[in-house]
Amino acid sequence: MEIITGVERRRRWRLEDKLRIVAETEKPGACFAELARRYEISRGLLWNWRSKVRHGTLAVRPAPSFLPVRVAAEPAIADPRPSDGRIEITLPDGSHVQVDNNVSLTALRRVMSVLRG
Repeated sequence: MEIITGVERRRRWRLEDKLRIVAETEKPGACFAELARRYEISRGLLWNWRSKVRHGTLAVRPAPSFLPVRVAAEPAIADPRPSDGRIEITLPDGSHVQVDNNVSLTALRRVMSVLRG
């Protein structure tokens, strides 16, 4: 029996702990209810964490870093193609990405993190 003598507060879980617990749910033969009981968390909270990991909203984020940018001078002869709102990104390793103006910021971040990773 647990006796609570003060004001009960919510526990604060570190990101690493959440990811470790969620990883245990993915192991073959893992019992979801047993894991929730072992860590004294509700199954709903564990399900929420698992869902966030699968959607990429609960993950270890790499530290932000700066990439070198070089601004090229305008070409002497204008490009005969009409401007269609595309953005071209060339990384130092030679990787090249072209996106149009309808790309979402989330999708662009995912692509850039894969190329940098």
